[in-house]
Amino acid sequence: MNQSAQTLASTDMFRPPINRAMRSLDRAFFRKDVYLAAACVLDSKQIATCRKDLHSDILKIERLPPIRSVPPNISADKNSKCLLLKPDTQIEDKSSWSSKLHNLVESQQVRLTPFHLQLDYNYWTYHDIISAILPEDEQDEIPVGFSVVGHVAHLNLRDQYLPYKTLIASVLMDKNPTILTVINKIDDVGEENEFRTFKYEVLAGPDDMNVEVKEQDCIFNFDYSKVYWNTRLGTEHQRLVSKFKPGEAVCDVMAGVGPFALPAAKKKVWVWANDLNPESHKSLVANANRNKVNQFVRPSCEDGHSFIRSSSYRLLESKRQITLRPKVSRTARTTENQKPFHQFPSETLEEPSIFSHYILNLPASALTFLPNFIGLYNGHDHLFYPHVAVKLPMIHVYCFSTKSDDNKAEEVKICGEIGRQLGYEFEGTSDAEMEIWDVRDVAPQKRMFCASFRLPAEVAFRKVVPRAVDS
Repeated sequence: MNQSAQTLASTDMFRPPINRAMRSLDRAFFRKDVYLAAACVLDSKQIATCRKDLHSDILKIERLPPIRSVPPNISADKNSKCLLLKPDTQIEDKSSWSSKLHNLVESQQVRLTPFHLQLDYNYWTYHDIISAILPEDEQDEIPVGFSVVGHVAHLNLRDQYLPYKTLIASVLMDKNPTILTVINKIDDVGEENEFRTFKYEVLAGPDDMNVEVKEQDCIFNFDYSKVYWNTRLGTEHQRLVSKFKPGEAVCDVMAGVGPFALPAAKKKVWVWANDLNPESHKSLVANANRNKVNQFVRPSCEDGHSFIRSSSYRLLESKRQITLRPKVSRTARTTENQKPFHQFPSETLEEPSIFSHYILNLPASALTFLPNFIGLYNGHDHLFYPHVAVKLPMIHVYCFSTKSDDNKAEEVKICGEIGRQLGYEFEGTSDAEMEIWDVRDVAPQKRMFCASFRLPAEVAFRKVVPRAVDS
C-alpha cells in the first residue's frame, strides 16, 4: 500500500459509521472502536521530552487529544501518560517504527501497548454525522449555512433536503449547545409581508421566537417571528454607524428594532427612528429604554414616505435639550472632598435642527422613497452652506442589483436609478460624494449595495409644483 493509500485508510478509521436509510436520529448507532498503538512514557518527568521526540509519530486527528492515561496493565509512574501513535505504527512490526521510537523503546523510556479508542456520537461534528446519513448524490451541497438569532437557528433548506429536515435540525441542535430552537423558512422574506417577516416551520425545540441578541455593545430583545432581523448585517451596521459623529441628528426611516439607531444613540447621536411595523416599533422603544439611550432616540411608527418630510420639518422646529448627569463612582464622590453628587459638572446637549444623515434600509424598494427628498428644503436654503457652515445631509440608501467582479456596471446602474428617482443627473460617482458600497451577496446573481451621497442642492431646494386636481 502506497503512502497516499495509507493516509486515506487512516482517515477512514475515524469517520462515523454510515446509515443512509436513517430518517429519525439514532445517536446510539454512531459508535466506533479504533485500535491503535500507544507509547507509554514510564517516567512522568519525561513526558514533554518524549512528546517532542515523537512529534512525527504521534496521532494528529482533530478533537482527539493524543495524551491519554496509562492503561491499567502497564506498570508506570502514577502520573505518567501514554501517547497515541499514528494508525500505521504496528507494535509487532518494527519496520513501521521510526528511528526515534526505536531508540526510546530500546532505552526503556517508553513501552508500546495496544490502545482501545472508543468514539461515539458526541465526538463527530454536524458535518460528519450528516455526511454519514444523506445519500451520496446529495453530498455536494450539504446544508451547513444557517443564521443564528439568539437561541434560534434559521435554516433555508433546499427541496432535496426537506425529507431529512428533522434529522438535520436534531443534529444541528445537538452540536450547537446555545441553539434551543431550529426553524426552516418556507417563503421568501417580504414575499407576502411588507414587514419583511416570513413563514416558518419549527424543526426542533419549542416554538419560542422571543430572542435576545447582542450587537455593537447593545442588547436587542424582540419576537423574531414578528420583526425583521438579519445577523449577517452586523458588520454593515457597524460600518455605517461609524460615519456618525456625536451631536449629529440621524433620520432612520426604516429602523426596525434599532440596529443602527441604538448604537448611534450610544455615541450621543440624536436619532429619529421610524418603522411601519408596530411590533418593530414596540421592540425599538423597549430596547432604547433597556440600553438607556431613550433620551437620544425618538421612535415613530408611520409610513416612511411621509416620515422623511414630516420628521425633517419637525426637527426644524425642535428645540430639544437634554442634561446628562456625570457617571461618578461612589469612590470618586468620597475622595473628592466628600463633594455631593449634584456638584459634579453635568453636560447639556442641544439637538440640531438639520439631519446630517438619512438611512433608508429597505433594499427591495428604498430607491422609490427618494422622490420625497425633492424640494425637502425649498425655501430654507439660508440654513445651509454657503450661508452657514451646515452641509446638506448624506443619504444612505440600500438596494439590490446584479453582481460582477468589479461592480462597475452595477455602480452605473445604481447611480442612474438614483438620478432618475430624484430628477437629477449625477456625473458619475465623483458627484455628490457618491459611494457605492458592496454590502454582501444575497443570491448567486444578486448583491446588496449601500449608495451614500450628499443630497444635491438642486434637488433639496427645488420648487415642487403641486399637481392639478381634476374637477
